[in-house]
Amino acid sequence: MSSKVEIRITGFGGQGVVLAGHIIGCACAIHAGRHATMIQSFGPEARGSACSATLVISESEVLYPYLRRPDIFVVMSGEGYEKYGQELKKDGTLVFEQDLVHPTTVEGQRAFGVPSTRLAESLGKTIVQNIVMVGFFTGVTQLVPDEAMRAAVRGSVPAGTEDLNLEAFDKGLEYARKSVSQPAVGVARPILEEVSP
Repeated sequence: MSSKVEIRITGFGGQGVVLAGHIIGCACAIHAGRHATMIQSFGPEARGSACSATLVISESEVLYPYLRRPDIFVVMSGEGYEKYGQELKKDGTLVFEQDLVHPTTVEGQRAFGVPSTRLAESLGKTIVQNIVMVGFFTGVTQLVPDEAMRAAVRGSVPAGTEDLNLEAFDKGLEYARKSVSQPAVGVARPILEEVSP
């Protein structure tokens, strides 16, 4: 994968799409020493409407923070897939909530599904399904080292919820390790090396 990575995360309001984007951006920029920008968009409703976060991650300063075509598309709702699925690069990576999204990929794309909502329910809190997704994303893409992402989770969630959120992260990461034989094409190792804890 190139030194610049474009990511779109989408779902519906209330799923924690923006927090997931924030965590990935922090892991890359703060804990892995790279540059990251994030743009977020919401529907007019507080919950239930379409929600999206886009990230551009680069080894050099990001001068253009908007996506052209994402390398990685993380989708947590069927509506989000219908709205943005056609944007994914022909050789891109799709990461999706397999109980809510039923994608059709094109030749050259790789798709990885996870029952993030069910895994979160097994922890007793559906609200952490976005963090399960972040853990799965980490295992599938190997974009940054696990510990960089774990540190970003710890520093981004509300005080007092760190243990639950880290457990959710580990649940998603473990699911990726058990179900994915190889990481996403072109990402055989972390492309952003860890710089600081």
